[in-house]
Amino acid sequence: MAYLILGLVLFLGVHSVRIVADGWRTQTLARIGEGKWKGAYSLASVAGLVLIVWGFSLARHDPVVLWNPPVAMRHIAALLTLVAFILLAAAYVPRNGIKARLHHPMVAGVKVWAFAHLLANGTLADVLLFGSFTVWAIVDFSAARRRDRSAGTVYPAGTMAGTAITVVAGTGFWALFALVLHGMLFGVRPFGG
Repeated sequence: MAYLILGLVLFLGVHSVRIVADGWRTQTLARIGEGKWKGAYSLASVAGLVLIVWGFSLARHDPVVLWNPPVAMRHIAALLTLVAFILLAAAYVPRNGIKARLHHPMVAGVKVWAFAHLLANGTLADVLLFGSFTVWAIVDFSAARRRDRSAGTVYPAGTMAGTAITVVAGTGFWALFALVLHGMLFGVRPFGG
């Protein structure tokens, strides 16, 4: 469990710099340059992610079960992860109405994804992993919206075509991930089999 916790602290800590020390981040970026900043940020992020994956896989060998979620939670989680994939797609598809409205759909997608997994899983490792990501995403989304308001950031209006492409792309990636990749990567098939 220690590797999982260390990975979460490192990964989410790096991704929280703008939340807790935006001024320091801006000064450091100006002092060392964007290339060095992105390099250090990327290395720390990858190290944190590796520790999370390793720690979580170790914890799955000897799980501490806190509760057994009802089967209905898996169905709710499947629906919520569909929403999360659409939100993720909204971060990349230009001129979609979802991004125009939420401004930070990727962080919203992480929040929905983590909450869905929190509902459907009941081990200590699941609570640490998905609970941490849920709390981080809530705080980060709120901080990003506050930064937008104070900076007067205006996002381009969405179009019907951009929004439709977003929904189709997100749904397609969700289906691929849920039906094929989740089982291959994590050994868990959300829809049985």
